[in-house]
Amino acid sequence: MSIDLTHTHRTTEAAGPAAHARAHQRYRLPRAEALESESIHLIREVVAEFERPVLLFSGGKDSVVMLHLAAKAFWPGKVPFGVLHVDTGHNFPEVLEYRDTTAARLDVKLHVATVQEYIDDGRLRERADGTRNPLQTQPLLDAITGHRFDAVFGGGRRDEEKARAKERVISLRDEFGQWDPRNQRPELWNLYNGRHRPGEHVRAFPLSNWTELDVWHYIAAEGIELPSLYYAHQREVFDRDGMLLSVGEFAQPKTETERASVRSEQVRYRTVGDMSCTGAVLSDAATPQDVVAEVAATRITERGATRADDRLSEAAMEDRKKEGYF
Repeated sequence: MSIDLTHTHRTTEAAGPAAHARAHQRYRLPRAEALESESIHLIREVVAEFERPVLLFSGGKDSVVMLHLAAKAFWPGKVPFGVLHVDTGHNFPEVLEYRDTTAARLDVKLHVATVQEYIDDGRLRERADGTRNPLQTQPLLDAITGHRFDAVFGGGRRDEEKARAKERVISLRDEFGQWDPRNQRPELWNLYNGRHRPGEHVRAFPLSNWTELDVWHYIAAEGIELPSLYYAHQREVFDRDGMLLSVGEFAQPKTETERASVRSEQVRYRTVGDMSCTGAVLSDAATPQDVVAEVAATRITERGATRADDRLSEAAMEDRKKEGYF
């Protein structure tokens, strides 16, 4: 499969259908190369247009691919912006170790905003269900304001769920960090509009047109290292609301039914986030190529399959987006 990036020149049209077809074919790129080029173009555009960009980096596969693309965009120079992680305090330790190691390897500034600090000083209250992903919004907005970031790269993709599907590639946030659907700009072709007033900022999504399968194809082709929990491994899990949660400090079976379901399974994670609301899937996929085959065969999106926070309501992600999340 390929994507046509051609803006066919009028002279080839004037030269006749055969010349036009040859020029058209010459500029057709394989899908992976086209997506990579599009993303790198956006990253460079944002760096050229904004003063203080930052990249949201959690150690999840989408943010890992974004950082990889940024490194390629400016190689042999270093990535000209830092990364920001909103740590819920319930993250997988393998992911936090990967986050720190990767930031050090690429010599990028790592900013960390912690939900735990907000709970400790009373600015946020622990939720009754124990999940912390919905609590990330305020630390994120405070970090953006405090560091005066004017452009924030996010790993949202349009295939994940409907709130993300209608996002602009460059999405304006108001002075309160909130998304107003009536205040977004049209994006014609790849003409991005980054104009904003003081206090406002934009979210930029280089992976908007990627699918989960595209991401995994790219990871396999580029040999990108990921946290180990993306691949099949034995883990003690239990059932909750149709999901497999890991038994651990931040996710314990609460009911007799959940306790009776505790067992060891071979699983992997399609997304990584708060341990208390991120589920695993049964899998024997041990390599990126295995995962590509597995994702190609599945009929359920990764967020629908493994993220309890997206199931809180029909419009859970839409509401969080309006408040300033992602």
